[in-house]
Parts: sequence; C-alpha cells; structure tokens
Amino acid sequence: TSVTSAKIQVNGVHLHYQQTGEGSHAVLLLPGMLGSGQTDFGPQLKSMNKQLFTVVAWDPRGYGKSIPPSRDFPPDFFERDAKDAVDLMQALKFKKFSLLGWSDGGITALIAAARYPNLIHKLVVWGANASVTEEDVRIYNGIRDVSKWSEKVKQPLEELYGHKYLAETCEAWVDGISRFAENSGGNICQQLLPNIKCPTFIIHGEKDPLVPQAHAEYIHKHIKGSR
Repeated sequence: TSVTSAKIQVNGVHLHYQQTGEGSHAVLLLPGMLGSGQTDFGPQLKSMNKQLFTVVAWDPRGYGKSIPPSRDFPPDFFERDAKDAVDLMQALKFKKFSLLGWSDGGITALIAAARYPNLIHKLVVWGANASVTEEDVRIYNGIRDVSKWSEKVKQPLEELYGHKYLAETCEAWVDGISRFAENSGGNICQQLLPNIKCPTFIIHGEKDPLVPQAHAEYIHKHIKGSR
C-alpha cells in the first residue's frame, strides 16, 4: 500500500500528514522535537501492518512540512500540539484512534489521552517526560548548539530545514522546554496522568541520553494499569 502525503487546515494552520493502510484501527504517530512523520517514523510508515491499521504520521505546526508558520514555543505549546493532533484526526474523520508518541510527541500524546479520553483507544509512549528537572535543563543546554551534533543526527534535519532554521529552532526549543523547570515540581503534565483511562504502554531506553529513566517510572506509577 502506498503512502499518501497531504495537507489539511486545522486550527488556522495547514498541517502536513502522511497516511497508509486501510485497517479498522487508526493510529497517529507523533514525532519528537524538530521531527516530522518522515524523519521519525519512516520504518513504521513502511512496515506497520496495513491490513490491521490505518497509520497517520503528522508534522506538528512549524515542523517538517507544516511550515509556515515557523515553530514557536509559548508556555502552552504541548497543549496546542495535543489539540492540533486530535483535531487533525477528527478532520480526517477518525472517530476513535490510538496514539504512538516519541519524545516530545510522547508528552503531546499523554496530554491528548488525558484531555480527550473518549477519543483515544490505546496509548504508547517512549522517551517521554511529565516534568523538567534542573538536571534535565543541564542536559538540554548540552544540545543547544546543533553544530556540535553528530552528522548522523544532524544531516537529515539540515536537509529538511536548512542550517539556519534548524539552529534557531533548536535554541528556541531549549528555552521553551526549560521554562517548565520554573513550575512547581517542574510540572509539564503530571496532574493529567491520572485522567488517562486507555490501555497505556510505556517504553524507555536505559541509555537514553536526553531523558533519564526516572521520568518513565514516574509516568508508569501515575497512569493506572499502565505497563
């Protein structure tokens, strides 16, 4: 089955997405910081079971091909992404769907599952966090300068964005996500986790250089019945 690419207007912006498969179980793939459906989920778009699933991978506003607008990071950017993601799926006429969220996309998926429990079928998140600690801020500042990134990580994103947009957006992301450390307990969405009612699966790499494992353990502890 081929992968189709299209744009659809949602909440005043034109969001780009890719879609494949004709299964009855709709799944939205949510990319991480600076990511797009294609850069983060190429293997899933290619290999997920097309009979079982209808797979949609989106580019959040300001990322991938969902430019314009340029990406910005107001205090509610995760909430905005969660609403955009859910409204995109509804615009595509999916009544109920599952979420697979990686990194920032995992945070977005947690918020969406908590805010729209009637719409979310199942939830899988990996590399996600519900708060930002001082230690996290130190780690984020370590990746602020994209010229110090490995070529393997940098090259596909430079091809997507050009060096200037990539560098400026990465700096803006570090500033935007670091602001959560000023909240009580560094809160991003901790208070929402108990509202997640769908079956939830949490994955974490123990060598994840950006998100310490304690974050995954916290999410697991506060989503009832999660694995």
